[in-house]
Order: sequence, then structure tokens, then C-alpha cells
Amino acid sequence: MIHLDHATKLYGQVIGVNDMTASLAWGGYGLLGPNGSGKSTLLNLITGQLRPTLGSVRVLDSNPASQPQVLRRIGYCPEQDMLYSNVTSLEWVRYMVRLHGFSARQASQQAEQALEQVGMAQAMRRPMGGYSRGMRQRTKLAQAIAHGPDLLILDEPLNGLDPVGRHEITVLLQQWIRAGKGLILASHILHEVSAVTQAFLLICNGRLLASGSTEEVQTLLADIPDEIRIRCDRGPVLARRLVEEDVVESVRLGADGTLAVGTRSPAKVYAGLPGWIEETGVQVSELRSSEDSLQLLFASLLRIHRGKA
Repeated sequence: MIHLDHATKLYGQVIGVNDMTASLAWGGYGLLGPNGSGKSTLLNLITGQLRPTLGSVRVLDSNPASQPQVLRRIGYCPEQDMLYSNVTSLEWVRYMVRLHGFSARQASQQAEQALEQVGMAQAMRRPMGGYSRGMRQRTKLAQAIAHGPDLLILDEPLNGLDPVGRHEITVLLQQWIRAGKGLILASHILHEVSAVTQAFLLICNGRLLASGSTEEVQTLLADIPDEIRIRCDRGPVLARRLVEEDVVESVRLGADGTLAVGTRSPAKVYAGLPGWIEETGVQVSELRSSEDSLQLLFASLLRIHRGKA
């Protein structure tokens, strides 16, 4: 589906993508990295909007920068809004489909189907200037799928969507992968990507640091010092049990009963927690790790690549 051979993109003395080599078979992949990690630059290389300074990029066995016919097989949803406020989403998506060589009748049919598929049936004939951010995101996704591509490339597609919208788009993307089509989903939020696909590429500072499954990523996270938040009905009881086990560095009890547990061994806490909950009879309603844990993972992987760990 995609082959990168020492692909490098330089902006003067700034490195956007750094000597990246990878071969991706057909399927769905999460492109995961913090903001500014090089995700958008990599997507621009894959879609032919940028040419690599060094190395090569092959998509569907073609060079996307010099063989534009391959772009008809690619659907792209950029992070930025590029919509016209004085036209309807139906007019815009129809026009985008026409650019791929479809007749006016075909373009109208496929634009309507795509907009209905993303939940825009009721608003497709309204000017886009009155759309919410979530509606604009849905419209961008509609134009990406309307011409029937084989490979879908999405840059932060869930930004601005409410929980219902996120669920609906997640289900749509799951169905897309099950249909045997390709997907690259760029995000900086692990759980958003893991809800869609179980395969990941982790990048930071333009480097491909690691690749693997959800379980492998979560295993890496489990070994990174972290703060775990536990919402339960009897926080002091569970806090006392955690301290007795000597697996935590600190425990703070919030006003809402949430425990903030600092630990250097998250994996030990996760492994022991079911037994300790059963022993104490505490009812746990929520368990989550710190939002900084993914950033810590990237920092650790970067140290390994530099030979410092």
C-alpha cells in the first residue's frame, strides 16, 4: 500500500521527516505522535503535495508527486478547514468529485451518498458558513470518500466532534477497514486511534520511533512512570491498600473521591488492582492514566534512538 525508502523532507535546516523507512501492507494504521512531530509532513509526502528531499515515497505502486493519476485512488481529509462559507456542502463535495473526472450526474449522486454517510443529510443544502466545527469535519470527510478511493488519509479527523459524532465516525472508519480498504489515521490521542485500528506507527521529531499493535503500545506505556487516576466510592480505603503494597510514590485524594496515584511501576499497579479491589470491596467507576504518558513514551523512545537508554 505504502513504501517509504529513507524518505527525508527538509525545510531549509529544519527536518520535517527524518530518514523514514517503512512498508505498509493493506489495512488500517494509526499515525500517532505529539503535535509538531511530523505527522502532517509525512501525510503531505504520501499525498504528493510535497516531494522528499532525499529518499523515495511510493503509494499504490506509484510516485504520488509525479504520477497524479494515483490521486484518484486516494481520499484526503486535511486538518485545516478549507471550506467556502457561501456555498452548500452538497455543492462543494459535488465539485470535488467532478475534479476526479466524474460526470455531473455521477458527482451529484456520490456527493449526496457521502454526505448522508457522514450524517450531513439534513444540512447538506445549507451554506457552510453556518456550520459548527463538527459539521465542517463531517463535510471534509464526505469529500474524502465521495469519489470511492481505495486509500483514505485523515489528519486529526475527530477534532471538533462531540461524543456522538466521534462514535459515528469511528464506526464508519471501522467499516471502511473491514471492507478491505486502506486507512492512515493521524492523531495525537491514543484512545481515539485504538478505537479504529490496532496497528500503529509512532513518530516524534520526524522519526519513526516504533510500530506495533495496541497491546504493544499499551505495554510500553505500562513501563513508563505515570500518574493513574481512579474514581471510586471509598477512596481512602483503596489508597491505604495501595500504600501497603509499596507500589506507589504518592497518593492524593480529590474532593470528588478520585485518587491520583503516582507510580514508577504502572504495570504492577494495573496487575494488582483487580485483586485489591476485590479484597477491599471498593467500587471503581473509572480508571485512566495521565494524558502526559504518551508524551513520556515518545521521549523514552527518542532517547533509545539516540543511544541514551
